[in-house]
Amino acid sequence: MSEPFHSTATSAASARFSLRQMQRIRLRLLAQRAALPLEYNIWDGVLSVWIMGWIGWLPAYALEAYWVFPLCLLGIHAPRLYVKARTRAHAAGRLRCDWLDQLN
Repeated sequence: MSEPFHSTATSAASARFSLRQMQRIRLRLLAQRAALPLEYNIWDGVLSVWIMGWIGWLPAYALEAYWVFPLCLLGIHAPRLYVKARTRAHAAGRLRCDWLDQLN
């Protein structure tokens, strides 16, 4: 029976998530793009949803499309939720995540 992967970033994922950490993850995945194309594209999608969340709330407010606010809020928190999910999967041994050390 294999042991779960050790995670040094378990507490870091639940802490405040900064732009610097997001940039470090992006640069790490960019460097490993050829080896991990799916992971790179998923992170790119998460960042796209994050940007749409930040940009979308003002037009939603201006157009009185209040039903969009929860979607914008979810988009704003997408990177943190994704990293939290990846940290849990890594700690449980279901998924290996080499870029978690970029959170420290």
